[in-house]
Amino acid sequence: MKPSVFFARLCLAAILLVPNFVFAQESEGERQFLDAREAFRVGDRARLETLNAQRLDDAALAPYVEYYLLRQGIERPDEAVIQDFIRREEGSYLSERLRADWLKTLGKQGRWSEVSRQYKALRAPDLESRCLQIQAIARLGDAAARQKNQAEAETLWQTIISVPEGCQPLFSRLGEAVSDDVYWSRIHMLFEQGKHDMARRVLRFLPREQQPDARQLDQIISQPRIWLARQKPESVGSRRARREVVALAITRLAQNDPVLAAEQLAQWQPQLGAQTAAWCWGQIGLQGARRHLPEAPTWFARSKPELLTADAAEWRARAALRAQNWNAVRLAIEQMPEELQSRPTWVYWLGRAYKAAGRAQDAKAQFASLRGLPEFYGNLADEELGKHITIPTPALPPHADELYDVRILPGIVRSLALFQLDLRIDAIREWNWTLRDMDDRQLLAAATLAREYQLYDRAINAADKTRSQHDYALRFLAPFDAQVRPAAREQGLDDAWVYGLMRQESRFVTQAKSSAGASGLMQLMPATAKWVAKKIGIKDYDHRTVNDTDINLLLGTTYMRMVLESLHQHPVLASAAYNAGPGRAKRWCGATPLEGAIYAETIPFDETRDYVKKVMSNAVYYAILFTGEPASLRERLGTAPAKDGTTLPADLP
Repeated sequence: MKPSVFFARLCLAAILLVPNFVFAQESEGERQFLDAREAFRVGDRARLETLNAQRLDDAALAPYVEYYLLRQGIERPDEAVIQDFIRREEGSYLSERLRADWLKTLGKQGRWSEVSRQYKALRAPDLESRCLQIQAIARLGDAAARQKNQAEAETLWQTIISVPEGCQPLFSRLGEAVSDDVYWSRIHMLFEQGKHDMARRVLRFLPREQQPDARQLDQIISQPRIWLARQKPESVGSRRARREVVALAITRLAQNDPVLAAEQLAQWQPQLGAQTAAWCWGQIGLQGARRHLPEAPTWFARSKPELLTADAAEWRARAALRAQNWNAVRLAIEQMPEELQSRPTWVYWLGRAYKAAGRAQDAKAQFASLRGLPEFYGNLADEELGKHITIPTPALPPHADELYDVRILPGIVRSLALFQLDLRIDAIREWNWTLRDMDDRQLLAAATLAREYQLYDRAINAADKTRSQHDYALRFLAPFDAQVRPAAREQGLDDAWVYGLMRQESRFVTQAKSSAGASGLMQLMPATAKWVAKKIGIKDYDHRTVNDTDINLLLGTTYMRMVLESLHQHPVLASAAYNAGPGRAKRWCGATPLEGAIYAETIPFDETRDYVKKVMSNAVYYAILFTGEPASLRERLGTAPAKDGTTLPADLP
C-alpha cells in the first residue's frame, strides 16, 4: 500500500464523523500543521525541521510539512531527498508542484538536460516551465526541434502579457532577434491591453537612435492629442519605428476618443503607410465597437482582417450584430482565425447569418455542431433546431463502494482536511488536481461527497465535468431552499432566475468574498448592502452580518427586484445591472430594440458579458428542474428595449 493511501485511511474516520466541519477546537495535528504553514511563510527553517522530524499528528497533511521544508531549500536542494518525495507522492498535487519548483531552480542553474527531463514528467506544465523547456531545446535539440521551438516562442511573445521570471531570458533574446513584424505585434498587443510599462521595456530593444525618449512616451500615453499636434508629418520619413510611434499615439487617443482618433488617422494615413494605418483603423474600430458607436463597422472596413487582434476580430463581429447587418456578421466571422471561428459563440452567430441569408442547410449544420451543449449558445442552437431545452436522464446515484473509493483518495482527504481549516485556496487546488483523471462515475461520487460536506461549489465543479453520465440536480444544486424560495416569492421574483444568479455569483459559498469586496451568497458590495438596508428600513445595519444567509438573501433579492423594476422588468438588463451597475446596463441598450442575445453578446465588459450569459442559461436549467417541464432560453432573453428618456432613481447604486 502506498504511504499516502495509508495516511489517508488513518485520518478518514475522523473527517467522516464531522461532515459539516464543526469542531469545538483545533486538534493537535491541525495546530502543528498551521504552525508549519506559518514557519514556511516567515522562512523559519529550524521550526520546519523540528516539525518535520516530529511527524505531524494529522497524517493527511503531513506531506505538506515535508513539502514546505523542501521548497524552502529549493535553491540548494538535496536532490536525492527531492526525488524521493516526488517518487513517494507520485501523481499528487504536491509532487507536481515540487517538480515544477525544482525545474525552475534547474533553469536558473543552466542544467538544461535535467530541465528537459523534469519537464517531460510534468502533467500540467505552467507557462514558466514551457519557457524553460524552449530554452533547453534551443541548447540541446536538433535543427527541426529548434525551428519548431522558435515558432512556439514567437507565439508566446505575441500573446503573453505578464512575463514570468523563467521566461525573461527567452523574451530578452527574442526581443533582439525576432522580425520587425513579430516585434511590433508585441508592442501593439501591450498597448491594446493598456500595459504601457511593459511596452516601454520592449521598446528598449530598438536601436538607441530609434527609441522614443522617456518624455515622449509619457506624453504619448498621458496626452496623445497634444503630442500628435506637435508632430510634423514630414518628420516621419521612411523609418518604421517613427511611423509606429505615431500609430501608438493614435491608438492611445482612440482609447479615450475614437472619433477624434479617426480624424487624426485620416490626416496621418499617407505618412504611416498602408499596413500601419490598417492596424490603427482596427484599433479605432475596436474602441468604437466597445462604445457601441455606429461608425465602428466603417472603421473596421478600413482595416485588414489579418491585422486584427483576437479582441478586435470579435468586436468587428459584435459591431455588425449591433447594426443587425447579417452579411457583415458573416464576413467578420468567416475572416476570423480558425481558433476563434470554432468557439460556440461564433459558430452560433455564423449559423444565424447563414439563416438570414436563406442558407438553411449551412445554418442547420452550424447549429447541429452545438446540439446538446449545456451552455448559452448550445441552448440557443437547440432551439434553432426546433428542440426544447431538456436535461439528460439522471445517471444512477453512486453506490457505497464508489463513494468509499473516492473518499479515501489522498487528494480528496487532504482537500477535506484543508477545507476544515478554512484554507480554501489550497483545498480547491488539491480537489481540482485529484479530479483530473476521474471517469464519470468517480466524478459523480466526488460531487455527491462534496454535497454531503456542504461544499456546494466543489459539488458543482465535479458534476460539471461529466461527459456521458450526468446528474443535473448536482450540476444545478439548489441549497438553502427553505430560505431562498420564500425570499424570492416575497420580492415577486422568479426563483429559477434567483438561483441562476446565485450559482454564478458565489456557487453557494456563504463566506465567499470577491477581490472587490462583495460578500456572501449574493455577493453584495458594502455600499449596495447598506443602501438597500436603509431603503427597507433596517436601522443600524452592520455589514459584518452580511454573510448571514437570511440577511444576505433579503438584501440581495430586494436589490434584484429594484433593478428589475428600474429596467423595464427585463431580466437580461437586470442581470447585467447586478454585475456592472444599472447605469451601464441602461446605457448598453441600442437606439432600436435588440434581441436579448445580441444585447448580451455586445456587453462591453468581458466579465459582465460572460456573467449574463451564464446567469440566463443557469435559470433555464433551474426552471426545468423546478417544474419538470422543458424551458426556452430565447423566451427568457426576449427583446431588450431601445434607449429612452427615462431616468433611473438618482441614488440607485
